[in-house]
Amino acid sequence: MNAPSRVLVVDDDLTVRDVVRRYLELAGHQVALADNGEDALAWIARNEPDLVVLDLMLPGIDGLEVCRRLRATSAVPVVMLTALGEEENRIAGLQLGADDYVTKPFSPRELALRVSSVLRRAAAPPAAAARVLTDGDLRVDLPARTASLGGAELALTTREFDLLAFLLSHPGEAFTREQLLERVWGWDFGDQSTVTVHVRRLREKIEPAPAKPRRIATVWGVGYRYDAAP
Repeated sequence: MNAPSRVLVVDDDLTVRDVVRRYLELAGHQVALADNGEDALAWIARNEPDLVVLDLMLPGIDGLEVCRRLRATSAVPVVMLTALGEEENRIAGLQLGADDYVTKPFSPRELALRVSSVLRRAAAPPAAAARVLTDGDLRVDLPARTASLGGAELALTTREFDLLAFLLSHPGEAFTREQLLERVWGWDFGDQSTVTVHVRRLREKIEPAPAKPRRIATVWGVGYRYDAAP
């Protein structure tokens, strides 16, 4: 039997922390709690969580700064909690490398499902046969869930890896943002700017000139397409 995933929940609202903890424990996860960014970073430094549920509006060190510092040293999945009116902060969080977000007020059951979905993708088992995708000096090892460019390993979040692997698996095929949300994120609905932000982050990591992308092309009026080298 697999060990339960360790999830750190960071929120300054005691009621939110308690409700989220109960639902995540019911889903089989081991849960730790923090009510501020400083304590969260200290806990993460001592432990190795499998996922962090992170509220953006925290006292002291806010959620954006926690995410920024976390991404400097770790690719641990992050699911953000944001208020309805915090679109700018939500996009900023995605730009910093958050994997998913849930908007307050939220369904605790939906949050638990999102957490489980991100954890499943992060711990996807190896395929029956080894599969490695390449495009020039870009190499994506699907079973190992690693990617490298010019021999140097890329620091990709769970969602960034999934998006790159999906696009590279379908070279020359254009996908709408809605299709990518469904096929990469597993969402039937959601903010399509999530896709835009992740594409931008990927371009910054795999394109020599992100402003003039060669690999991930924008298909105007449609979405995105991966153009493999001839």
